[in-house]
Amino acid sequence: MAKNVLGTDLVDCSLDPLTGYYRNGCCDTGSGDMGVHTVCAIMTEEFLAFSKEAGNDLSTPMPEYGFGGLKPGDQWCLCAPRWQEAFLQGKAPQVRLESTHIATLEWARLDDLKVHAATES
Repeated sequence: MAKNVLGTDLVDCSLDPLTGYYRNGCCDTGSGDMGVHTVCAIMTEEFLAFSKEAGNDLSTPMPEYGFGGLKPGDQWCLCAPRWQEAFLQGKAPQVRLESTHIATLEWARLDDLKVHAATES
């Protein structure tokens, strides 16, 4: 079982929309995941605009890829380098620590992730 940034078993991020590099709802990673899709983030208008400006439009549907587009409140497995870039720009979305893969710590500090941790609903 993969581990999260807290050292416990990785928990699913989102089944609707279906996320993850492997599209299994989990921010798991493997050798083919060049983008390191390991951060379970809660989308915001601010982050979606930031990501679009940075060249990755996550809000526009692309049905040809089975992608319905994201909206604020959706949980999504973000690339760890993109989350870190957004963090440095002051635009990082909140994260679900229990659903964020431990590999994220190669890109981001646990203390920074904890500051952006979402509270349980």
